[in-house]
Amino acid sequence: MGLTMSIYQPELAPMSEAVTEGVRVEVISQHSPEHSKLELGQWVFQYTVRITNQSTDTVRLLSRHWIITDALDEVREVKGPGVIGETPILAPGESFKYSSWCPIKTPTGTMHGTYRMVRTNGGEFDIEVAPFALRARYSVH
Repeated sequence: MGLTMSIYQPELAPMSEAVTEGVRVEVISQHSPEHSKLELGQWVFQYTVRITNQSTDTVRLLSRHWIITDALDEVREVKGPGVIGETPILAPGESFKYSSWCPIKTPTGTMHGTYRMVRTNGGEFDIEVAPFALRARYSVH
C-alpha cells in the first residue's frame, strides 16, 4: 500500500549523469504518448540533454553516437554530426540544452552513448552519456 513498483524493480532511472574530462552530460527522458503510435508498435520518448563545460578549455561538440536498446534486445545505433543540427561551442562554465525524440518498438528500453568533442587546441575526445531508461507508464487495455 503506497509502495511504488520501482522498489521491486531495480531498473535504470529515466535520467543519467556523467562527467568526462570536465564535461558534464545530464539527461532526462519521458514517454510522449501524444507522439506514440501504439497500434503500430511505436513508443516515442522525448529526452532532454544538458551539456555543461566544467573544464578550463573551450570545447565544441562535433558528433553524437547513440546506442538504443528496446525490451526485445533490439539494438539500434544512431551516429551523426552535431545535435539537432548544431555543433555548439561551450566556453568554460557554459551549458547547452536541447531536446530530441526516440521511437522504439516496446514500452521500455535504454539509451546511452557518446559525444565527440574537440578542444580549441584541436585535441578530440569522447564524453560519455550514461545509460538512462526509456519507460512508458503501464496501461491496462
